[in-house]
Formats: sequence, C-alpha cells, structure tokens
Amino acid sequence: MQALARRLVPDEMWEVAVTLMPAPRRRRQGGGRAAADARTVLTAVVYVLTSGCAWQHLPASFDVSVPTAHRWFVRWTRANLWQSLCEATTDDPGLADWTRAIRDCASFRVYD
Repeated sequence: MQALARRLVPDEMWEVAVTLMPAPRRRRQGGGRAAADARTVLTAVVYVLTSGCAWQHLPASFDVSVPTAHRWFVRWTRANLWQSLCEATTDDPGLADWTRAIRDCASFRVYD
C-alpha cells in the first residue's frame, strides 16, 4: 500500500500540494475529532479520481472514510486545488503530466 501511495502522491507533488490546500475549517463550537491527515486523504482522492472507482468503493486500506474523502474532494475542488496544482508543477514534465491527468479526472467527477 505504501508503494501505491507514493506513486499516487509522490513527495514532490505533496510538497507543492500542501502549500496550495485551503486551511482546515475551524469548528465554531470547538472540540470534535482531529482533522484527517491531508496526505492520506489526498492519496485516497487521487486513487478514486484516476482509477475510475466509485466513491463508495474506495478500499478500506486507504484508512479514509468515503464521506471524508468526498467532503475533502469537494472542498479542494471549490478551492481550485487541481488547477493550481497543475499550474504549480509545470517545471517538472513527469509531475506536470500526472497533475494534469488528476485535474482532468477531477473535472469529470465534479461533485458526484
């Protein structure tokens, strides 16, 4: 699983993505659960986007619930993360191709 995660979200991509992600929302009432690990969620979302798998078929081995993965996907889509990531990786041809593929897949999934 670790090898798949590194292929889906290589370190170079993660270093760029983390700077582009919107800050986690603060809960007005405070408390609640700690936010999920952003890299873990990003890996699960990229898997769903690029594999064509339905959200409800996200393998449990990703350690992210379907509602969490989808909620973060929607938040990141609204924040234009996919396009920003694509633009920020243009200097690295291999990474640029991968982020472009992710962006294109995300544009077809919008909020399903």
